[in-house]
This record gives sequence, structure tokens and C-alpha cells, in this order.
Amino acid sequence: MCEKSFTGENNVKHVPYDLYLKEVTEQLTHKGIFLTTCGEKDNTMIIGWGGITYFWNKPIFLVPVRYSRYTWQNINSTNVFTVSIPLNKDMKEAINYCGTKSGRDVDKFKECGLTPVPGKFVQAPIIGECSLHYECRVVFKQSMEPVLLDEKIKNSSYRNNDYHTMFYGEIVACYLTE
Repeated sequence: MCEKSFTGENNVKHVPYDLYLKEVTEQLTHKGIFLTTCGEKDNTMIIGWGGITYFWNKPIFLVPVRYSRYTWQNINSTNVFTVSIPLNKDMKEAINYCGTKSGRDVDKFKECGLTPVPGKFVQAPIIGECSLHYECRVVFKQSMEPVLLDEKIKNSSYRNNDYHTMFYGEIVACYLTE
């Protein structure tokens, strides 16, 4: 997959990347948000860690992805991803499903009735049922160095040694869809 076809600007409202920072943080830390990639096949997963920052004079969406995740392969090879947030819609069932199943084994879009809509600026799709979208291009990747990690965090979050790569995605577009 991972083919780029630009869509029209109908039903799209571009917004500043930090306009919904409070809502993004709330959804990320309490419910989870969709991280979507392209590659051999499109895939989405749920992240509950990460966030938006400003680095290198660019707005950055930082997403940690474990090496073992199917999504890791996609981001690492394509260097693009999208983040979709349901602002005013309860997507608890889809979030729970996509947070517990692997894209290696199932088509999460089909199983959850999610619509992958082509991104406007990157190859990865957005989730059509969500209203806030970030399209990102990876500008830096950083693999965790376990020896540098606080022991308490290591013992609580990495008992099986399945560490994260931090993907720093320059936010190339942020918009609302109807």
C-alpha cells in the first residue's frame, strides 16, 4: 500500500497544531489515540504515551513504539505516520480492540468498521471516524538505551525488555474533518 493520492480540501479546516493540546493530552493519557501507518499494509494502533512539543524550530508529535509492534516496522521503513483523535465521539470499543490486537494478525479497519482516508500530505491514512488529525514526517528516531533508564521505570514498564523507539514526527498538517 502506502501509495499517496491527494484528496480535495472539502470538509477540512486547518487549525494550529497546538489549538487542541489540552484535548489531545486528555485523550492520550486517559483513553488512547489512533497512530496510523502505511507499509506492506495500512495499520493503526493505540498509543497512550507521547505528546506534542516544539523542537528544532518545528512542531513535533513524539510517539513511542515498541520494537515488537507491527507498527514499528511500518514507521521505521516509511518515516511517516498520522495521529487521529476522536474529539466528540465515543470510540471506546474501537480503541480497546485496536489496543489489544496486532495488525500482523487482523485487519483492524475492517474489524472495527474504521475508514482509512488517504492523508493529504503524507502517505499514511487518517481515521475517517475521528475529527482531529495530525500528519507527520519522521525527522528523528531514537532507540531507548536501557542502561540510561531509571530502574523503577525499567522494572515497571520493561520487565520483558520490549523497549520503545521514540519517533519524532514533524507535524506537517493539523486539521479538523466533519
